[in-house]
Amino acid sequence: MVHEVVVVGSGIGGLTVAALLAARGVDVCLLERASQVGGVVAPVESFGYSFDPGVGIYPCWEPEEIHKRVFAELPVTQPDVRPEDPAYVVRLPNGVDVHIVADDDQFFAGLQTAFPDCADKIVEFYRQCTAATSGLRSAEAKGSIQTVSQYLTDTSASFRLFIDAQLQLLTQSSGATCEFERGASALTIPRRGTFSIQGGAAGLANRLADAIKQSGGRIRLNTPVLRLAYDSAGRASSVDLLTGESVAASRAIISNLTLWDTFGKLVGLNRTPLEIRKVLGSLKGWGVYLAYLGIDESTAANLIANHILALSPDQTHFDSESQFMFAAAPAWDSRAPIGKRAVTLLTFTDVEDWFTFHESAEDLEEQDQSKLEVVWQRLHKTMPELGEGIEVIETWTPLDCYELSRRKLGMISWPRGGGAALSPHGTTFIDNLFVVGDTAGSTLGIAGVTKAALALVRAVRRGVSDIHIEPYESGLVVRMRVDGVLRESLRMPVHVA
Repeated sequence: MVHEVVVVGSGIGGLTVAALLAARGVDVCLLERASQVGGVVAPVESFGYSFDPGVGIYPCWEPEEIHKRVFAELPVTQPDVRPEDPAYVVRLPNGVDVHIVADDDQFFAGLQTAFPDCADKIVEFYRQCTAATSGLRSAEAKGSIQTVSQYLTDTSASFRLFIDAQLQLLTQSSGATCEFERGASALTIPRRGTFSIQGGAAGLANRLADAIKQSGGRIRLNTPVLRLAYDSAGRASSVDLLTGESVAASRAIISNLTLWDTFGKLVGLNRTPLEIRKVLGSLKGWGVYLAYLGIDESTAANLIANHILALSPDQTHFDSESQFMFAAAPAWDSRAPIGKRAVTLLTFTDVEDWFTFHESAEDLEEQDQSKLEVVWQRLHKTMPELGEGIEVIETWTPLDCYELSRRKLGMISWPRGGGAALSPHGTTFIDNLFVVGDTAGSTLGIAGVTKAALALVRAVRRGVSDIHIEPYESGLVVRMRVDGVLRESLRMPVHVA
């Protein structure tokens, strides 16, 4: 069977690309190994609950923003979205709550109360973040890559901890490792407005799937893909399925798999240049441990916000595994039995801790239970207002993530390292093969993946392809062809372990 474009994987990136291409009249076929669309944002159903596996912070639904632009092209309406105010609350180790809100007076007043010893420096830091996000930084400032921490040298340790906690949640990095412009966007964009989506991220995924089908595209579930096949010129021409069937693409193949799986499995390490294999080996992402909870509606009504980023009491230094995000479904979309509300409790974890040797299933269960006990005690110590009005419904580990998605070690989100160099603008070193998704570039959340998907649609339609990647003394040289002509050359520094 031949289609113009074949998309492998039905995460938000793959669904968005397929929906936009189908709406523009392109013959698209999307292949998904699971029985439902969504990838790692697919809902977790248990005991009458429907849990959102993410943190539930969804910006960029305002008029003229990326989601409105995408749905303006599609034959379906967008899912029901409603604003969250505050966007979220950061609960500091001393119990002080900082509300992340759009109003500057209210926001800075809260910061000055929480961090009185560096109030002026805080205002200056957020002013610089706004300038960077708006593209207003000076040419001199843009000439060098700086980390967020370099802008915080005169601030207090408690304020730096406040920033680190948010960067870990939103970028999976700390101020010491996060580039300033990326960190500035992460800290600024939620203040402009965040929203709840009916049904969570899965509600968005299902609406995009409906758009694909209504535009004449095809979605094939329960269809595992094994590998790419190539034509005589070395172009990616089709994908081979586990069933033995081959699905051809006359125009493009788009991988919504992770970078590890795109190059390690779909392309194959034997076809991947040594320089890229080295970068792949150096990349590492975080895993998450999720506790899916049910909360009494009467208890939820007393929460100061639906989303609370809590740091452990008495915490004095940044520890990515000691904080957690408490994300409750909104009252208008409880996703739970009557009188209850669904809650996702997310904490980060080192994936290697879950993939060491276990002698039995009982060992894994014991590890899960031990982690849950730590998280449960921390939750009640940090949020005593919950009392007895909350219970554990289900847990989810990196092993569960791997079983669902086959992601390497169950890692989620943008990998630390040189990942962006492997797929600049969503292209790859193989002609006709493109990449989209949360590991394909320095995107921030679902909105960032959606923006990258829209840019990739434009690239596919204008004939961007044929990436050549070569090593140089401190990184990779990327040469790109557009309609067969060399149009662009990029140098990407890469630090390989």
